[in-house]
Amino acid sequence: MIEREFIREKAKYLKVKEYLDAQVGKQASIGSINIEKTPLGEKISIEAARPGIIIGRAGKTITDLTHTLKVKFKMENPQIEVREVSNPQTNASVISKKIASDLEKFGPARFKAIGHKALDAAMRAGALGIEIRIGGRGVPGQRAASWLFSAGYMKKSGQMAIDDVDKSTSRADLRSGAVGIQVRVMPPNMRLPDKITILEVPLPVPSVETMQVPAKDEQAPPVIAEPAKKRQSKKKPSTSELPKADESSAKSGGVSASANATAQTPVASTQGAK
Repeated sequence: MIEREFIREKAKYLKVKEYLDAQVGKQASIGSINIEKTPLGEKISIEAARPGIIIGRAGKTITDLTHTLKVKFKMENPQIEVREVSNPQTNASVISKKIASDLEKFGPARFKAIGHKALDAAMRAGALGIEIRIGGRGVPGQRAASWLFSAGYMKKSGQMAIDDVDKSTSRADLRSGAVGIQVRVMPPNMRLPDKITILEVPLPVPSVETMQVPAKDEQAPPVIAEPAKKRQSKKKPSTSELPKADESSAKSGGVSASANATAQTPVASTQGAK
């Protein structure tokens, strides 16, 4: 039946991916492998952080891989296309393979330094969140245990956690035993439904009709500055500047005062005579 053909074809493609990953996965830090069936044959697209290792010197490695796919997996005309990963620091597959390679090179004693280094590199590259879990014998002691490194924001449930979060697992084969690496990354271009963007209201721009701009030939009228007004200081009026009514009142006041004095003088004299 046709359903069995589809299942058989997908199983073969899965074995091809596992074979390519085992051959050049860790050395080239493969990010993804996609297989498409075309009228000319099978197109295998590989994204890697180090594509030169897959190609090899003078194309020898990629030629050997193509020959193996024809003989071992019965592919008619496999065409391998290699591309470089645009942002390897935020690719979960590249990160997990890099950690596995470093653990095999330096041993499990430096797993904390390796994990924090990958964590900081992903956050500096713009990842919204990352989670690295390293587990196995030697992490952190002789008994098998796991250690979690996390930073940023991570979706744990919902459709976005299934479709949008980049996930990958790798294995490091050490002398003490196998160590597993699990990486979950939220890429920088992931759109979150709970993220709110505040739009700025544009300011009104004056139209050309309201703006009066003089022509090039015409000159703007000169601005004549008005003379500054002198500040008038308040001075107290002098005696010479008093009005005449005040002088007459002062004179009358003086006459009345002298009359009162002359009127009181004879009374005092008559009392003395008595």
